Amino acid sequence: MNHHRIGIIGGTGLYNLEGFAGQTWVRVKTPFGPPSDDLLTGTMAGREVVFLPRHGRGHRILPSELNHRANLWAMKKLGVDWIISVSAVGSLQARYRPCDVVMIDQFLDRTKMSLEHTFFGRGIVAHVALADPICEELRRLLLRSARAVKARAHDRGTYVCIDGPAFSTRAESLSNHRLGYDVIGMTNLGEAKCAREAEIAYATMAMVTDYDCWKADEAHVTTEMVVEHLQRNAGTARKIIAHVIPRIPAKPDWPCHHALQNAIMTDKKLWPATTRRQLAPLLSPYL
Repeated sequence: MNHHRIGIIGGTGLYNLEGFAGQTWVRVKTPFGPPSDDLLTGTMAGREVVFLPRHGRGHRILPSELNHRANLWAMKKLGVDWIISVSAVGSLQARYRPCDVVMIDQFLDRTKMSLEHTFFGRGIVAHVALADPICEELRRLLLRSARAVKARAHDRGTYVCIDGPAFSTRAESLSNHRLGYDVIGMTNLGEAKCAREAEIAYATMAMVTDYDCWKADEAHVTTEMVVEHLQRNAGTARKIIAHVIPRIPAKPDWPCHHALQNAIMTDKKLWPATTRRQLAPLLSPYL
């Protein structure tokens, strides 16, 4: 297995990365079912990179249908130690305009999918620390790169995660706005939780496409509006990624890379053989 790769999970509108050489699509079978798609491996700026189209090529998978465990297990199996998530979000505050980038640092869970957001169970219990669900070291690198390429980038913010696929009702949107949350999306919380359990450093570039529907003087969010801004955001994301990749350390040694060190509660002698095999890419440092 290759080690120390950089993963990119691309949201809608980001399916091609400039400077991505030696591309090979790889199919990975996982104990949790199929990932969203095959994974595209190659090199950028002298680093090995793995790209996964979050919703599949052609955008075929609903947010609530995403198999985060399969996606993150496949990344781990391919030796990924860092993941940059590029994700479309709605803005909940006037200061975040369409085509801005918010380098979030927190999540609020409004999904019903918590049991789908953990690798553990089936005889092995683990409780990872998630007070800071985004890798701060990677987040800071992304923020610096965003500012270096002149993107309108914001430092920190809370991402409200909902199931979708419908956008918020006005009452929901107004509530999130008045509570002071920053952006809203449908995908990143499950990725972040599974990444932490997999000891992968994970950070989100939240790319603003719209104002949700809380802002009375703006048109309601529509698919057409989202797609138009996605195309502009994809160009910004590509510039940030090209700038940040050579600045990511060659070897993983951030706190996120040791998240399981004191998290596994079950005595190793009691680990069921089947679960041990299924989680081998995660548990191998502790076997």
